[in-house]
Amino acid sequence: MNLEKIKPHLPWLTLVGLILLVGVSDPSFLHPKNLLNIMGDVVPLMIMALGITFTIYIGGIDLSSQSMANMTTVLACLTLPFMGPFGALFCLLIGFVAGLLSGLITTRFFVPSFISTLAIGGIAMSAGDWLSGQRALYMNAELREKYYLWMIEKTWIIPNELIIAVVIVILLWILQNRTRFGRALKAVGAGELAATASGINVGRIKIIAFGISGMLAALAGVMFAVKLSGGSPTIANGFLLLAIVAVLVGGTPLTGGVGGVVNTLIGAMIVAVIRTSMLYFEVDATHQQMVFGVILIAAIALTIDRAKLKIVK
Repeated sequence: MNLEKIKPHLPWLTLVGLILLVGVSDPSFLHPKNLLNIMGDVVPLMIMALGITFTIYIGGIDLSSQSMANMTTVLACLTLPFMGPFGALFCLLIGFVAGLLSGLITTRFFVPSFISTLAIGGIAMSAGDWLSGQRALYMNAELREKYYLWMIEKTWIIPNELIIAVVIVILLWILQNRTRFGRALKAVGAGELAATASGINVGRIKIIAFGISGMLAALAGVMFAVKLSGGSPTIANGFLLLAIVAVLVGGTPLTGGVGGVVNTLIGAMIVAVIRTSMLYFEVDATHQQMVFGVILIAAIALTIDRAKLKIVK
């Protein structure tokens, strides 16, 4: 069979294969309740990855997501006492504006996205350090229970955060596949010059894509804060690599124009199963990032469109 025909199916085939592999070694892994808990635990990472998907889909990247999530955990704790549930909306607004700023710097000043987002991420990291006093913060337990507890409770045996993730994926899928904006995203990712020639405002599309990424990184931060009942300027450290791996192993290449939110959903599940399997197989925690580094290199090599990339520097 032609490899190019198999390629679109590799993500879900990989996911099924991994689940069966771990299930054979430990049948308790395949218990529905266990699988639901694994999917629920990966939701903040998945949401962060979904945001990064939009920037990679257009041929860019967002390296600020981890720092944005860190800063948001701090903001969520600080705003809860006097803003209540509106504190979460404030966090999303801050993330959206920071993302827009990354897009603006990229499109108006022609700064590559990995530099502009790295710089915005640095600002977010410093802001998180300053706002928190470089220490961990704790959410007011009574207010957390009053306003946010529903996010991490269960409906029957299904974690509510998983329901939230499904709703977000559906909304983003509609945005990507059923709107003019989504079609413009694909056109920009497939060929920016052709998109410009067809009358698409490429700059505006890029700016909005980065805004969405920043907002979803902030939402991931809010969910981190609620799950862990606190915030810290380092609480999400290590998740940027995992989020990018989720996007790429899901089948959205760095060259853009292919893949999307459903691919990232599958990619996040792959990451979740790999993380869990390393616990089952007793892989040392210090080696886990090395494993994901190797997976990232392999994912880039397998998914990148070499027709768009004549020279690599």
